[in-house]
Amino acid sequence: MTEKFKTLFFVKSSLVSLYLALTIPIPFVAIDKLKIPSIIMFISGLYLIINITSDYVETCNNKISYKSSFISKTLGKKNWEISWKDIKLINSLPTSQGSKVYYFNTYQGDNYLVPQRVENFEKFVLIVSRNTGIAINEISYLSPLWTYKLLTFLSFLMIVGELIAFLN
Repeated sequence: MTEKFKTLFFVKSSLVSLYLALTIPIPFVAIDKLKIPSIIMFISGLYLIINITSDYVETCNNKISYKSSFISKTLGKKNWEISWKDIKLINSLPTSQGSKVYYFNTYQGDNYLVPQRVENFEKFVLIVSRNTGIAINEISYLSPLWTYKLLTFLSFLMIVGELIAFLN
């Protein structure tokens, strides 16, 4: 059975809302000659940020796949696919912020970043554990979910403040 795990909603919403908070004022403060180009760039940027946050992971009985959008691929992100039987172990490495990232290590010597920002993460981890036979109890989200929620909330407050300032 194929399962699809999309990018976590809170990750996507935090990035989109931050983009909006930082760029909404630009078309309004641009000089007249740059109003139309700034609106076009604003819409293009919004399309790009929504597109690059639309990557997803697919699992089935035989393999795990990471699928990125055309724009993500253009910007250097690569699709990958690993057969469950090719995964030798899952390694962890510390990040500079104090959390951990995990990599699938294959018998061929390749390393693939374990997606840690997907919806239904607990189910995803269970599928990985069941299909690889590797106990992976310590894997969690890369960042605590409250950080994404806080960023979304603060971005929303910035947008409200910008609207109030513009209307006054």
